[in-house]
Amino acid sequence: MNSLDANIRDNKTKGQLNAIRENGAVPAIIYGGKDDNQKISISKKILKTLIEKENFLSSIITLNIDGKTQNALPREVKYHILSDEPTHVDFLRVLPGLKIKIEVPVNFINQEKSPGLKRGGVLNIVRRKVELKCPSEKIPESITLDLDGIDIGESFKISSVKLDPEVTPTIQGRDFVIATLAAPTVMKEPEKPAEAETAEGAEGAEGAEAAAAAEGEKPTAEGDEKKTADKKPAEEKK
Repeated sequence: MNSLDANIRDNKTKGQLNAIRENGAVPAIIYGGKDDNQKISISKKILKTLIEKENFLSSIITLNIDGKTQNALPREVKYHILSDEPTHVDFLRVLPGLKIKIEVPVNFINQEKSPGLKRGGVLNIVRRKVELKCPSEKIPESITLDLDGIDIGESFKISSVKLDPEVTPTIQGRDFVIATLAAPTVMKEPEKPAEAETAEGAEGAEGAEAAAAAEGEKPTAEGDEKKTADKKPAEEKK
């Protein structure tokens, strides 16, 4: 579980809010449960490090606020429209029995042990995240799918995932697919010109040159030189 130091903020104007951001912090708020919403600020540098992790929005964060700890779940991060820097974060208090909906990332392991991948198969990921409904204290970090022994044509469905009895997918009534191992796609190489046609083309060019020489015609290159020579007097008159 990741931890993050936080400070209580008591800003009342937009200028004070901007000052917090200019000092390298990001305003945030904690909500949920019977307690009032709490305004805090956190380090932008540390926050950006946590956001880079794929499962940031599905990981419980321990907030250290003036010597007290509070487990919370990041629910939304707002960004500056131009700089793409984080400007505000919403945290939901993690309380026993509180059920929430959350998207959990799908993680694949043992790719090197899959006979299907070894034979050139392609892992077709239908869902990179699965939405679950669960108690806030039982949020899984990820859904792990094991590719050991998986061959071409096999698939992973939600029924094959082992979940806590209190953790259920929000999609009910059908056994939806998360990923499949598909056959490799064969790319057709572009056709090469026939060698016979190339040879005939070369012979035709040689034949044309021979015919021109027999009639006493000058090669094209010499003809170009003659045209250049004809232009020289005009250039000298200038």
